[in-house]
Amino acid sequence: MEVDARMLKYTLHLYVSGNSPRSLHAASNLRRICEKHLHASYEIVLIDVVAQPDLAESAHILATPTTIRTAPLPSYRVIGDLSDHGKVMMALGLDLGDRGNRPEQESLS
Repeated sequence: MEVDARMLKYTLHLYVSGNSPRSLHAASNLRRICEKHLHASYEIVLIDVVAQPDLAESAHILATPTTIRTAPLPSYRVIGDLSDHGKVMMALGLDLGDRGNRPEQESLS
């Protein structure tokens, strides 16, 4: 039985470094992508690695901004400001029309 991708709820963790321009740009891009393609079926969790370094360490965050899709499984991660929306969709497994293999990690600056 195939699950309708539009019925899934996506959880995305965005790790940023304070209010840097790159962090703000990544947050804005992620919100735009979600609003356009996922409608109301998403949750964005914003994590400031300066304020919460323990969360960054437990998620093995080496660079910011980093976005991790934690649900539905499997998880995917992208490093960068998420400017190329098409590549971000594919790298995070959000390309709703294509269910092929995706890289585990992609750098999109």
